[in-house]
Amino acid sequence: MKKVAIVQSNYIPWKGYFDMIAAVDEFILYDDMQYTRRDWRNRNQIKTPQGVQWLTVPVRVKGKYLQKIRETDIEGTEWASAHWKSLVQNYRRAPHFEEIAGWLEPLYLNESPIRLSELNRRFIEAICDYLSIQTVISNSWDYRLVDGKTERLAELCAQAGGTRYVSGPAAKDYVDEEVFKERGIELTWFDYTGYPEYPQLWGGFTHGVTILDLLFNCGSESSRKMKWVHP
Repeated sequence: MKKVAIVQSNYIPWKGYFDMIAAVDEFILYDDMQYTRRDWRNRNQIKTPQGVQWLTVPVRVKGKYLQKIRETDIEGTEWASAHWKSLVQNYRRAPHFEEIAGWLEPLYLNESPIRLSELNRRFIEAICDYLSIQTVISNSWDYRLVDGKTERLAELCAQAGGTRYVSGPAAKDYVDEEVFKERGIELTWFDYTGYPEYPQLWGGFTHGVTILDLLFNCGSESSRKMKWVHP
């Protein structure tokens, strides 16, 4: 049985995103979808003494209302050093800051990709490497795309050799399960509930922030606070 998930790329995603990656054999970055503003594609949240704060990668969207995520360009380079400065200011007291900073800082301060998709994939792969998640990560444009919202997902899964499709629960509103049944693909829903808390800086516990919060605070033990635990 081969398990496949198909999800749009996010900027430094939360822990649940990486749990889904770890739960499948191939994770397809679905960046042939239209870029959506004020979404997770180019921003995420960190904890600060003043509460939750957004880190947003500026992108070029003026007049590009129908552009795909993979076609979305990053605006300028100043954001990278600003984001790193914010991470240092708010997490330098975390127990595992120095360890994580050793591989994370170069991702921010070395030359950055022009395209948002490339940037997101760079961070996702680096975090997977740290967590020892060995799932194959591919792009939707590595495959042939067909029309139809559910049909496209099912066909991508089939082309990847998938026999089980793992979907986020929000997709229940639009996914047609019969389309997967017709192709002999089992459809399952990923469960994001039941996460344990972990030692976290700055006040009450918040689950939905970037996974960097977990990594800074728990280091190599991070996977033990996730649904997937490395053996």
